[in-house]
Amino acid sequence: MRPLLLALTAGVALLTATPATAQQQVTVTATPNSGPAGSSTTFTWTGFIRCKGTVRINWAGTVLTTAPYVANGSVTANIPAGTKEGTYVFTANDECNHLARNTFQVTPPPPVTTTTQPPATTKPPVTTTRPPITTTLPTTTTTDSPSSSSEPPSSSAEPSTPGDGVLVLDKDNIQPGEDLTATGTGCPKGAQVTLKSLGQDVGKATADNDGKFTSPVKFTNIEPGRHKVRAECGIVLVGNVDVTLSSSSGGTTSTLVVLLFFLLIGAAMLRRQFTTLRR
Repeated sequence: MRPLLLALTAGVALLTATPATAQQQVTVTATPNSGPAGSSTTFTWTGFIRCKGTVRINWAGTVLTTAPYVANGSVTANIPAGTKEGTYVFTANDECNHLARNTFQVTPPPPVTTTTQPPATTKPPVTTTRPPITTTLPTTTTTDSPSSSSEPPSSSAEPSTPGDGVLVLDKDNIQPGEDLTATGTGCPKGAQVTLKSLGQDVGKATADNDGKFTSPVKFTNIEPGRHKVRAECGIVLVGNVDVTLSSSSGGTTSTLVVLLFFLLIGAAMLRRQFTTLRR
């Protein structure tokens, strides 16, 4: 009986001593462990076991940064700006009251290197005097011949067209509102092309590398008759189009008038029948 009691006593003593010996020591370090204010360092902790939540890194009594809980981990943070030189204590703790501490040495900031530029050398201005050039032009006598008044000036005269440019309209005859497309060649490479008719802008385009362009022609107000379309791109290209009114519009109007007449007669007859039935 006595040996059994001694064995039980030894087992209880062993169980009581096991947690203290098996407990892992918690530590925290900083890499690097010195540097100026505002510099970056990595805080590494070990031994924070059997806990949850977050691990907090504290600097001079305040929380510097936090990280998700792991038993052994690390987190990078900056030393607070404006910290004076000296040795500071930092700690790491979790929600299970594990606590480790260490020190960090705040060093002076690195010196600022200033490069001094040599003063600029100012050169005196150079004055160059050129002799005046005198040019004598010969006197030219011009005799104007009387102009013929038999031919009145044409209001549709176009300026001369340099180069071999051509403007082609895809239709010779259109009705108001109908689509019209202009294609031209001979413009300078990349030139901006403006299409005009009756003093109005009716289209714009840009010439390609071969001097070609294509643009729709949109008339704002146009009347029946022949109209000139001018393409200006450093040169002037001219094309003609005839505008006519469709003859079908008059027939459509007459048909509508006849239909309206019969509708009015039918309404009058129905009204007379209703009046007779009421009596």
